Amino acid sequence: MKIISWNVNGLRAVMKKNFTEFLEIYNPDVLCLQEVRTPEKELEKIDLPFVYKKFSCAEKAGYSGTAILSKVAPLKMYEVQLENHPVEGRITAAEFESFTLFSIYVPNAQDDLRRLDYRQNNWDKDLRNFLHQESKKKPIIICGDLNVAHTEIDLARPKQNTMNAGFTTEEREGMSLMLEEVPLCDIWRARNPDVKDKYTWWSFRGGARSRNVGWRIDYFLISSELEKAIDSVDILDEVKGSDHCPIVLAI
Repeated sequence: MKIISWNVNGLRAVMKKNFTEFLEIYNPDVLCLQEVRTPEKELEKIDLPFVYKKFSCAEKAGYSGTAILSKVAPLKMYEVQLENHPVEGRITAAEFESFTLFSIYVPNAQDDLRRLDYRQNNWDKDLRNFLHQESKKKPIIICGDLNVAHTEIDLARPKQNTMNAGFTTEEREGMSLMLEEVPLCDIWRARNPDVKDKYTWWSFRGGARSRNVGWRIDYFLISSELEKAIDSVDILDEVKGSDHCPIVLAI
């Protein structure tokens, strides 16, 4: 099974670019999307080459949203809404025979860090607790835009970004707790422990992508019992169409 995850920065926008060609070339069995940013009524009109589809939409129009699209029949597909959190469509799930897959779009702390406290003390904590409970039922795979570069090797300019959203001490510690407490393995980094200059997001400003001044903030995190089943994991940084690139896991 080939699973691809991609923050498309707007599904309707990317479909006007290279989305059809991307699907033909990479042919995922399962496609997880983040930042779909499309109202539920409009999603029904969009023709996508997948038999099984589940979208999770935000109450706020044109904001957030996740999805899982599959050619493989899941046991079930469903939206996850963490209790006492805004309805922002941030988690979609698909249960398969051997694992449960989650497409996740973690809240951004924002440029002025106005959402950092919410993220650290509410979202991250509740997400960890939820995933820990899910991992007791069967192995899990979570993928998506986690909005944090975990270590200095995961972004081009760590010193300049120490106090910026996505690389604060609080967000990085939250990621460490996720890996330790659920527990989960960052499978790409585990297979590429010393690789630098491989990123999944680049700012639209200053030609950052052409200069590869980027961040690795999109991940596959897996239960340890699945590690031997992973054939490969890769970053498809040649794929354009969004400020993020897709990532792919073969299991």
